[in-house]
Amino acid sequence: MFDAIVLGSGVVGINTAYWLAKAGRKVLVLDRQPLAGNETSFANGGQISVSFAEPWANPGTLVKVAGWLFDNHAPLLFRPRPDPDQWRWLAGFIWQCQPWLYRRNLGSLVQLGLYSRHLLKQVRQEHDLQYQARENGILHFYRDAKSFENAKYAAALMRAHGCNRRVISTERAIETEPALQHMASQIFGATFTPEDESGDCHLYCQAMAEVCKNLGVTFRFNYDIEALHQQQGMVSVQVHHNGHSDVITAPQIVVALGSYSRQLLKPLGVSLNIYPAKGYSITVPMQNPTAGPQCSVTDDKHKVVFTPLGNELRMAGTAELSGYSTEINEERCERMVAQCRQLFPAIGGFERSRFWAGLRPATPSNVPYIGATRYPNLWLNTGHGTLGWTLGCGSGKVLADMICGERPAWQRQGEMTVHSTRKVYE
Repeated sequence: MFDAIVLGSGVVGINTAYWLAKAGRKVLVLDRQPLAGNETSFANGGQISVSFAEPWANPGTLVKVAGWLFDNHAPLLFRPRPDPDQWRWLAGFIWQCQPWLYRRNLGSLVQLGLYSRHLLKQVRQEHDLQYQARENGILHFYRDAKSFENAKYAAALMRAHGCNRRVISTERAIETEPALQHMASQIFGATFTPEDESGDCHLYCQAMAEVCKNLGVTFRFNYDIEALHQQQGMVSVQVHHNGHSDVITAPQIVVALGSYSRQLLKPLGVSLNIYPAKGYSITVPMQNPTAGPQCSVTDDKHKVVFTPLGNELRMAGTAELSGYSTEINEERCERMVAQCRQLFPAIGGFERSRFWAGLRPATPSNVPYIGATRYPNLWLNTGHGTLGWTLGCGSGKVLADMICGERPAWQRQGEMTVHSTRKVYE
């Protein structure tokens, strides 16, 4: 008999299982993949970036989106479909662009991000985790005056919530990241957050799976989660494995299935406004790693990030709101390779770049669902969008505290003034 079942072993699910096990709970993790972190956590941008916690929905976004609608190379690509959930998400996104909601959402994300980053350092040190971690900060650069001015405003809001996102000059940006020297004439200004980190999320999930096993967590991989059922208010899980179906339950069940959470929960009357935002990444095996960036870099114009992971460079970005397909658009990936070559031409290895696409579980506000539902044994930890790696460790701890009946630590310490949890009803 298990105390808790966690559905999903991505970076959010694995952290939830870890903190529940640390609290003394007997935990079962179910996943359709053969190993942990094998879907959206597999090849993301690699940033633990509190500084990148600015919501997509902000007052200036709508004007940009209008110009992106008919541009196949746009950072945010919207493909209209006869899908009510897509249009519901879009309506919610437009609503969240209001200035007061933007400020509230930014505060929630920054505060949860700070808490999560703090916990991640502790977990890494306690268990000596190896996942190509770097603590060299994140540099975010801008190519025009308007974008830079907007960044100054966002950075000021973040600093008010405790994120040390500094506004710096072009000259200081080049000093921080000399690999951008040849781009100096195209950089108008930058922000730098020295406390932000980077690392390979997939390697982290693999390492954490071993830590969890040592804490007594049971993993069942290659298990398809077919449905959730409820009887007298209590929820059970229908799974399929090796040609056989079974129904299992526990006193607590956590849904951490990213973009697929909404579909699974809908028959129970739990309505989540989550829509998949397909993102791409390319991984370049650098022939000359010393010519690449030493910190993680974000190019605001193209909405892409560049993260060194050992001798490889990970580039990730773009978002397609076009359903659940993970089919790779070769043209978009080749365009990303060209952008990477422009920024870091001397690294080499471009012809051996590996392409990947994954579905980020986006909410209109970018604030995830963390908390209870109308069912006493059903909990949510999902909807983290592009920030799963940034928020995962803290999200897992917050939810584990709730399940264990404790006030989350960030509330006890007064570190967070804005709740990033929600109670989701029918």
